[in-house]
Amino acid sequence: MVTTLPKVDVVTVGVGWTGGILAAELARAGMKVVGLERGKDRSTADYLHGHDELRYAFRYELMQDVSKETITFRNTRKQRALPMRQLGSFLLGENVGGAGVHWNGQTYRFFPYDFEIYTQTVNKYGRKKIKPGYFIQDWGLTYEEIEPYYDQFEKTCGISGEENPLAGKRSNPYPTPPMKSTKALDTFSRATKELGYKPYRIPSANLSEPYKNPYGLQINGCQYCAYCERFGCEYGAKADPVVAVLPAAQETERYTIRFHANVTEVLYDGESVKGVKYVDVLSREEYVQPAEVVALTSYVMNNVKFLLMSQIGEAYNPNTGKGVVGRSYCYQILPGSTGFYEEEQFNTYMGAGALGTSINDYYGDNFDHSNVDFLHGGVISMTQTGKRPIANNLVPPDSPRWGKEFKRNSLRYFNRTLTVVSQGASLPHRENFLDLDPTYKDAYGLPLLRMTYNFTDQDRKLHQFMTKKTAEISEKMGASKTVPTPTLGDYSIVPYQTTHNTGGAIMGKDPEDSVVNNYLQHWQAENLFVVGASAFAHNGGVNPTDTVGALAYRAAEGIKKYREKGGSLV
Repeated sequence: MVTTLPKVDVVTVGVGWTGGILAAELARAGMKVVGLERGKDRSTADYLHGHDELRYAFRYELMQDVSKETITFRNTRKQRALPMRQLGSFLLGENVGGAGVHWNGQTYRFFPYDFEIYTQTVNKYGRKKIKPGYFIQDWGLTYEEIEPYYDQFEKTCGISGEENPLAGKRSNPYPTPPMKSTKALDTFSRATKELGYKPYRIPSANLSEPYKNPYGLQINGCQYCAYCERFGCEYGAKADPVVAVLPAAQETERYTIRFHANVTEVLYDGESVKGVKYVDVLSREEYVQPAEVVALTSYVMNNVKFLLMSQIGEAYNPNTGKGVVGRSYCYQILPGSTGFYEEEQFNTYMGAGALGTSINDYYGDNFDHSNVDFLHGGVISMTQTGKRPIANNLVPPDSPRWGKEFKRNSLRYFNRTLTVVSQGASLPHRENFLDLDPTYKDAYGLPLLRMTYNFTDQDRKLHQFMTKKTAEISEKMGASKTVPTPTLGDYSIVPYQTTHNTGGAIMGKDPEDSVVNNYLQHWQAENLFVVGASAFAHNGGVNPTDTVGALAYRAAEGIKKYREKGGSLV
């Protein structure tokens, strides 16, 4: 028997950054909001004894349970997709706060080029610069239009940073000063300046000093403990949804979170959505939550899966190239070079998730692409996120894998290595997409999402280019031996790379080539908003969270407008 609950103004599916931002904004605007979270409640008190590398970093305490919900994966359509049985390439969050709890806190903005990549590319290089098979398109809004929402999210988080000389213009400085510097970061800054580049400190959600955000919520100063990525912050010094937005919604008494609520269907009648159906994962009881507005605020994969299962919009067909739901899935590439030093020592076991220095001289179209066979670029950084003892044991590649010499090199180089890292942009390709698996099902009998993905010629050429640049910087930093990352092969679902997955329900100007408009309002269901990195028309060469937060604030504004006037917002 299915129990139908009282109707509310808004129901959000997922309680992470996007669900939290919508809850805070809409409940404070007077709406009754319900957030459905399939995991459990938690707070900073849960992490008071959380520096357990084995439990959190390797056994994934904060992550999605893939025995109940996972994806299937294949590189090409000719292969049979198989279930991902253990988290590897990316780490999907679960429980309140979602992936926003275990993130590093690197809070870069995308560049003006990202939002108008098609127009700027064609205007400068001509249409032939875009190769067949790639879906290159503008986002449906400009950097100038999204900038106020970037500013709003950064003030919510209290981001610590400094002006990036190559980025889009800012309306305000960062709310707090940049984090401390270190010997490693100073070495990178010196080398990049000598090479003619423009280094700046990474914008960080690990705060340099205590801060009270516009909601009146306190975020504390970072302790540089090195337990950010894959961990929750017991100090409340890393801006996350639990610290920075959810209390603002809860104090209105118009916001309710229902835990252990696994959504199985968005109720759609062909014109509008009526609410959602969910299962209480503890009691196995089914419920319908009616709502005037439904907001999908889960992770990329789940947002797309909900649309496909509920048949809202036309699913992408790789044979014809038609359909938009599931199209334009993107990931990233990670070029880099590790330097081994004979004399200099660096204490890289202290750090923070977003402690670092970057250059953007090779990001977007900040350099001339006339004589290279790829588009876009990426950030190059020196980060000191804090090494941890189980995960790190860098030795020169000619070292034995065990024995006396291996132990000697382990002891010698544990504080004599630095890695210059890069994130390269990912552009959507016709053969990279998400759909429903025809064979495998989840714990509730629903089809698993299937990922078909491989690196493309664009990825490989960009990877080669950026690897060379990182090696040049490593050598300039004084490394006695520099080891570049290997040539890019096929994408593998293991090992870990980044949790920077995007696309599948992209935004745009036209329902012919996008799922949502620039308020993230669904073209085929005006009271449905699909909020998150699923809306990205491509993936940039930096971390996506700042753009996710900015789009969430814009979506919240869109929902307010829709509730006042109804209809399409564009």
